[in-house]
Amino acid sequence: MIEGLVSGWLVGAAEAREGKHASKFVVAKVKASASDGETIVINVIAFAVDACAALMALDDGDPLSLCGSLTPKAWNDKQGNSRPALDMIASSVLTPYHAAQKRSEITGTAENP
Repeated sequence: MIEGLVSGWLVGAAEAREGKHASKFVVAKVKASASDGETIVINVIAFAVDACAALMALDDGDPLSLCGSLTPKAWNDKQGNSRPALDMIASSVLTPYHAAQKRSEITGTAENP
């Protein structure tokens, strides 16, 4: 596994789900830009309470950064071309709102993202 930090934007709404033994988690899809101008789809799952809450508070298209374990994958598009993808187990989520909150705590001023 690879620990990574990925920034992108949320695609669709995050979904809260319940697994075996009543465990709760959130799944989401994030798109990130690659160096060649293409986008990479990141399939995200979060188990940490704070990460789940942050994902559920976001709307389609909202920017975010995720930290967690990455697993590289590939999928084939309709034309049969192989495309890169990533699976991520997100341990933390950072949004512009969170960054503004942290900044205001440090500086002692109130900011709106």
